[in-house]
Amino acid sequence: MKIEFLGATREVTGSKHLITTKKGLKILLDCGMYQGKGLETDSMNRDLGFDPKEIDYLILSHAHIDHSGLIPYIYKLGFNGIVVCTPATRDLCAIMLADAGRIQESDTHTFNKKRQNQGLPPVDPIYTEADAQACMGCFISVPYHKKFNIEGEVTVEFFDAGHILGSACVYLEIKDGRRTVKVGFTGDVGRYDKRILKDPEPFPQVDYLIMESTYGDRLHTTLDNAEQELLMAVLDTCTKKKGKLIIPSFAIGRAQEIIYALDRLRHKGLLPDIDVFVDSPLSVNATNIMRLHPECFNEEITEYMQNENDPFGFDRLQYIQSVEASKALNVRHKTCIIISASGMMEAGRVKHHLANNIDNPKTTILCVGYCEPTTLGAKIMRGDKTVSIFGRPYEVRAEKRTIESYSGHGDYEELLRYISCQEKRSLKKIFIVHGEANAQDHFKETLNKKGYKRVEVAEFRQCVEI
Repeated sequence: MKIEFLGATREVTGSKHLITTKKGLKILLDCGMYQGKGLETDSMNRDLGFDPKEIDYLILSHAHIDHSGLIPYIYKLGFNGIVVCTPATRDLCAIMLADAGRIQESDTHTFNKKRQNQGLPPVDPIYTEADAQACMGCFISVPYHKKFNIEGEVTVEFFDAGHILGSACVYLEIKDGRRTVKVGFTGDVGRYDKRILKDPEPFPQVDYLIMESTYGDRLHTTLDNAEQELLMAVLDTCTKKKGKLIIPSFAIGRAQEIIYALDRLRHKGLLPDIDVFVDSPLSVNATNIMRLHPECFNEEITEYMQNENDPFGFDRLQYIQSVEASKALNVRHKTCIIISASGMMEAGRVKHHLANNIDNPKTTILCVGYCEPTTLGAKIMRGDKTVSIFGRPYEVRAEKRTIESYSGHGDYEELLRYISCQEKRSLKKIFIVHGEANAQDHFKETLNKKGYKRVEVAEFRQCVEI
């Protein structure tokens, strides 16, 4: 039996890990899209490292595009297997993959205009919205803690990873001749003591663990501090400067956390009487899906909802769907808060808001999550004086703030807490994935110091016999 690491190695996107059993069964863990590397991203996404027709099952940890985003592509290339995930993950993928398909079509249309002017032939999108809709027929949903049997050879079970709605740690029991090999895949691990979702939960003892390491070299502040920092950003920008507070946010999870935090501040009488806009159709749809899955909510928000019927809606909060309403925000001069996707500022409506406001010192850009180093978000937040948006240079005069505590990824102490359910001597190997090189090296060293001696940072297209 072997594991091949085909993505998210020494970086945080493109999650793909292929297990091939002794009998030849091929199980793919995640099928994520590479993001944030410009033109290089397209070629990386098209070069899978496997034949989609040969994949029997795809086990999906959660719906984020860097974990699910190439499912329509492999379907287009002949994948006819089964995608297994939690019910909430399936619901989110139904809207997220279609949205990604629309973005592919739009970006390719724009790119082909430039190619036409250069006398070059057009290119096809990686996949279309229709491909994304069609691939949903491959999905089946399995609740947490319910075992799913694959051809009498493999048992799959999901445990709540607390990262986004429906996120899961994948636990596999694989028959390999006379022995049974137990493999764990963390997907992305969430934070503890969050406002909305349940904590990451323990999972059974494994022999081999594939583990994320996004914040393997950092520590977060508490969410209480984050809420106070959010309030200060609102007061400084909207009350003192009379400017716009732009919050680039991932449509799934992060946007709802910010909305809920603002709702809590309003409930306490601390939020100024200003307009708040959620300008992302995907965020609107994702919020509606969250309302359908209260089984993923923790006790805090469940209790809050007994007094506040809707934690994702309050007066002065408006959800923007139409393009016309989104464009109207760009000519609006009154102070306001705009929450808009995407979180890394690479795509979506937030780029238009940045283009129209980034050169205004009254504007504040508040980053509330991880930005891959090559993305527009990373360039803005690290202090680049000029950035390119839609191919045009813009001077960065807006104020920049960061609140890392809203990250959906646990820091290295939380990651250590997460795997404390595992007996160290029984772990034959921990493979570290999904992290930049510095974070992975630091996390490996931290694990070693804590007594986890058999730790390896996975390399791209490395193949390991287990």
